[in-house]
Amino acid sequence: MGSVTEGVASFFKDLLNFEMGKSEYDYNPSIRDQKSDSDIERSDFISRDLSWLKFNERVLDQVRNPDLNIFQKFKFLAITGSNLDEFLTVRVGSLYNYLDFGKPRLDYSGLRETAFRKVLLNHIKKFSDERNRLFREELKPLFEANEFKIVEYSELRKDHRQLVNEFFDQMVYPMLTPMVYDHTHTFPILLPKNLILGVVSVDHNVNPDSDDNRKLSFVQIPSNLPKFFEIEDEGMVLFLPIEDVVKHNLTKVYKNVKIESVDLFRIIRNGDFEFEDDELDEDFVNEMKEKIRGRQAGRVVFMVIESSPSTYMMDILKKKWDIDKYNIQINNDLMDYTRLMQIVNHEDFRSYLPKSPSTIPPTNYNKDISIFENIKEHDILLHHPYNSFEPVLHLIERAAEDPNVLSIKLTIYRLAKNSRITAALLRAAENGKHVSALFEIKARFDEENNIREAEKLRKAGCFVIYGIGWLKTHTKLMLIVRKEGSRVVQYAHMSSGNYNEDTSRYYTDVSLLTANEAYTHDIAEFFNAITGHSQPKSYNHLITSPKDMRNAILRMIQREIDNHKKGKTAGICLKINSLEDKDVIEALYAASQAGVKVNLIIRGICCLRPGRAGLSENIKVRSIVGNYLEHARILYFHNAGEPEVFVGSADLMVRSFDKRIESLFQVTNEQLSAQLTHILKANLEDNYNAYELLENGEYVKVETKDLPTLNVHQYFYERDQQNLLTDKLF
Repeated sequence: MGSVTEGVASFFKDLLNFEMGKSEYDYNPSIRDQKSDSDIERSDFISRDLSWLKFNERVLDQVRNPDLNIFQKFKFLAITGSNLDEFLTVRVGSLYNYLDFGKPRLDYSGLRETAFRKVLLNHIKKFSDERNRLFREELKPLFEANEFKIVEYSELRKDHRQLVNEFFDQMVYPMLTPMVYDHTHTFPILLPKNLILGVVSVDHNVNPDSDDNRKLSFVQIPSNLPKFFEIEDEGMVLFLPIEDVVKHNLTKVYKNVKIESVDLFRIIRNGDFEFEDDELDEDFVNEMKEKIRGRQAGRVVFMVIESSPSTYMMDILKKKWDIDKYNIQINNDLMDYTRLMQIVNHEDFRSYLPKSPSTIPPTNYNKDISIFENIKEHDILLHHPYNSFEPVLHLIERAAEDPNVLSIKLTIYRLAKNSRITAALLRAAENGKHVSALFEIKARFDEENNIREAEKLRKAGCFVIYGIGWLKTHTKLMLIVRKEGSRVVQYAHMSSGNYNEDTSRYYTDVSLLTANEAYTHDIAEFFNAITGHSQPKSYNHLITSPKDMRNAILRMIQREIDNHKKGKTAGICLKINSLEDKDVIEALYAASQAGVKVNLIIRGICCLRPGRAGLSENIKVRSIVGNYLEHARILYFHNAGEPEVFVGSADLMVRSFDKRIESLFQVTNEQLSAQLTHILKANLEDNYNAYELLENGEYVKVETKDLPTLNVHQYFYERDQQNLLTDKLF
């Protein structure tokens, strides 16, 4: 087992070892911060936010993988950029909802909100510094060998500069709107995530006797411009950052004044908001639209700026935005790593991203008979992306056209931009079928797309529900009712993933197609509960929240403890995205202390601290981070040799249990249950994408040099290897 890398291991080893003296905005440890580190180490729980940053470190670690080419590494750098933007917008934004309104907050690390702010922002800055170092020192030297360069304006030949200047004159200049701030102009609202030039100018013809006749103004780089200006140059593609195009033509914008300073910066604003409405109607939709627009003006929580910025400008910005050195990071490399996708997607380079292997047919699936006959004959388990998402799309598209289909009901959390699901539902409505769609328009950052798609369906005559009160509907369920002769047959789809054909190609998920009446009855009851006023007492194979999911999981953990005490074989294996609920963590600690073996496969946040003496010696935690985003949730309870296996949309988090409509379904088919056990076993055997969580909260890369490499993101495409693993978990 080796460290993530020698460089990053030492870099992240201790906050207090950070090199000082770069600028006033770099981390300057204090006695209070040292105490904070000590509090974090003593806590039996790992901070949710610090754990998430460790996840983004694991994404960044893919850049060090020698098997990947530079364009694959750029893709992972871009992912870390979009990940961090969302984290700053939501999680740091949420923290400021406590700080700004004087509300107390105690982090799992044991720190109060003020102390935790410093620790969190310092970790973010250190992560970003390491990412910049990797880009600058390890990737930049490889550019020319891969037939491209990221260049500065000063490096361009005269003819290339002419091209750039003509582009500015014709395309960019008409779009620019400099915004001055002085006693006659209010402070402008600068957009989050945009690149912005802060310009300090001097007009010596005005108030010539004044010692300070400077003015501050801002030029926002239009977001609909390409991030780089591209130049083809004798087999080399030159990428000039768009801000350089603007910078070197600023005198055309600022005429007859002296430009004293120009500083490039980027800000992130608080985009975390909640709703208190119990009824979600059109007024709520309008409120949602207002709140989405309000994100553009939320309080600034983070700022990245070039070194040696204007003191005059910074004094104004720090006061206006109520930020300090902790919120500000110096960056002379890339401020927005998501822009690297322009290089990755360039026509000369997009072929360097490897294509996924051909999907394999799922067990029990026969493409030569109708989808309805398929499902009636056998329950079908789909493991995406190794199994195609097409059977799900084919089912809903066939249902939309089939004259015997009476109704379609489904929940929608995230959709593809040009969704085949929406198109099928529109056709179903046109064909006179009853269509009910529960759209979760509070799905973060997909609100606008979901509102737009929901309004299409509503106008077409579908019954559209905009969520259920303050709860987010995160469950993924579909029910199709079909008349077959003198009887009615119901067909269901249940999944851990969204109805999104785009993400199904790179998210790993598990779903079930079934006509089993026990399942379809549960789902029909569940839809009645969430769209009407029904309150089912119990389900056959469904566990739901916010009703009883937490308690059901706690009961199953306790059952493993009781079985172990009786001398029976016991064990728990959970594959989830996040573990944060304190009740579940304490129950797992109790299981460990009783001697029950617990294996956790957690992609992202893990607030449980494994391997602590007297607390969690019997718990192991690993994370799979690689070419696909692990999204499947599979819960396995050994149950004295008669395993109970559940799949669904829920993670083990407070929000999943108390603030969301979620579901887990038990897979009762013995063959399919064994297939899910096999998936868990392969994830536990992976030695290519796996990281292990240590007691101190650090992750180390799993390396087993004496064993063949097992990469689950390749393994599940190779059917002939299905017998290489023993599927006994405990």
